[in-house]
Amino acid sequence: MIFTDTHTHLYSKDFDEDRSIVIQNAIDEGVTRLFMPNVDSKSIEGMLEVEKTFSVNCFSMMGIHPCSINENYLDELNLVEQWLSKRKFVAIGEIGIDLYWDKTFFSQQQDAFRKQIQLAKKYNLPYVIHSRNSFNEVMEIVSEFKNDNLKAIFHCFSGNVEQAEQVIASGNFKLGIGGVVTFKNSGLDKVVEAIDLKHLVLETDAPYLAPVPHRGKRNDPNYLILVAKKIAEIKGVSLEEVAAITTQNSLEVFNS
Repeated sequence: MIFTDTHTHLYSKDFDEDRSIVIQNAIDEGVTRLFMPNVDSKSIEGMLEVEKTFSVNCFSMMGIHPCSINENYLDELNLVEQWLSKRKFVAIGEIGIDLYWDKTFFSQQQDAFRKQIQLAKKYNLPYVIHSRNSFNEVMEIVSEFKNDNLKAIFHCFSGNVEQAEQVIASGNFKLGIGGVVTFKNSGLDKVVEAIDLKHLVLETDAPYLAPVPHRGKRNDPNYLILVAKKIAEIKGVSLEEVAAITTQNSLEVFNS
């Protein structure tokens, strides 16, 4: 079985003590494709170093996380495009809007989101969406590009069935499902039950959002298997089927 973690921050300082061991453990468990979203200019060096060390298994994205958007966001965007112009990345990400922590730079987040989707279009890349407490705001901007046939993943999807169907109807979009699906009363199990597997991809968001029984602890990419098992249970299918379909879905998004 081949599992694909479409969203993992392997360059995070949380893995500084045992990064190589963590990645190898994931590979040994069958999680052999690991996609890393960028955060901002400070995370690029570490991310690319992980990709260099595990070049067969780890793949880098380029973008600015909405929580890193502030008064100098245009400088950050210029750096993003500089990197995109000089080497290959698998996606633009993670990008979007986050209204959970701070709304100070909401207008800048909107502008940065639009500009980065435009970069996805320019460089013919998919993009990965962060939409915490901002589903409607994100969808408003996504709808502006509905005729561009862009591919995207709604990272850490946590909406309801109606919202999931809205995302799917928007184009070539997949829903990123991670550890939250294992949380009691999250409601995400109802979404997974209602939505065809062909619309889902797996993710951990490691080191964040570890699934049960590791909730509250550091999330590792090999815990992706627990997410896959929960989805298999909800859908009444085999683990092998979940692995095969979600990996195929990730191939359709990333072309890698």
